[in-house]
Amino acid sequence: MTLLNHLFKLRQQQQTNRVDNHGIEAMSSSILIIDDDTELCALLSEFLHLEGFSTHAVHDGIEAVSHCRTNTYDAVVLDIMLPGMQGLDVLRTLREFSDMPILMLTARGEDTDRILGLELGADDYLPKPCNPKELSARLRAILRRVASGKSSAKPPTTVAVGGTVTDAATRTASFNQQDLQVTSAEFNILRVLLSHAGQVVSKDVLHEQALGRALAAYDRSIDVHVSNLRKKLAAAGATNMILSVRGVGYQFAGQPNEASSENQS
Repeated sequence: MTLLNHLFKLRQQQQTNRVDNHGIEAMSSSILIIDDDTELCALLSEFLHLEGFSTHAVHDGIEAVSHCRTNTYDAVVLDIMLPGMQGLDVLRTLREFSDMPILMLTARGEDTDRILGLELGADDYLPKPCNPKELSARLRAILRRVASGKSSAKPPTTVAVGGTVTDAATRTASFNQQDLQVTSAEFNILRVLLSHAGQVVSKDVLHEQALGRALAAYDRSIDVHVSNLRKKLAAAGATNMILSVRGVGYQFAGQPNEASSENQS
């Protein structure tokens, strides 16, 4: 079944029951769709509206960058193939001035584009043709990750291992007071690793706690995000901090500092 046919079928199903039972993640959340397929954008927008999201669509890469300089959204759905400016170039440019969560939506089947997108700062990806319900679920997972760092009633906390520090209040990470410029997903992964420093954290746990979804077969998102973190740490002078444990997951070298103010519920 093609994506368009799938959307038509889901639209018919949803029109018989417009009650949204997905919780508060979708309510009032704004999504920007950047895709040159106007029909697909219209159908995705209609589906996401029924899921509780508000949407806006832009169909050109250059226009999308200009639009994002003066408008902000809770999340962005970005297609790789765009007129004016390719999606990966749009992503690279957006990351120069915006930390809006970005989910790549692409018709390309090659892993190279998805891996490069994650390296450039995308938070997640979903290949076309996709199940619109999965797109909605991925967006809600992204929104939950972002909200978890903003809506906590606990005092601001930090987790530190050696010179590596994550600050939940600002969702920033640093090494020896140098800002690492991490993305939202990278922050979550680093914080989980720091919270379990000296212990091996499985990829399943990282996916659940940092990305908000279960690990799927052939999903290399965590590997790419960890690779990015290693590069950023190394650029700040921290090498060999995140160790690979073959067939299991990753381990952050060292032990949490006594000064860490991580609260346990």
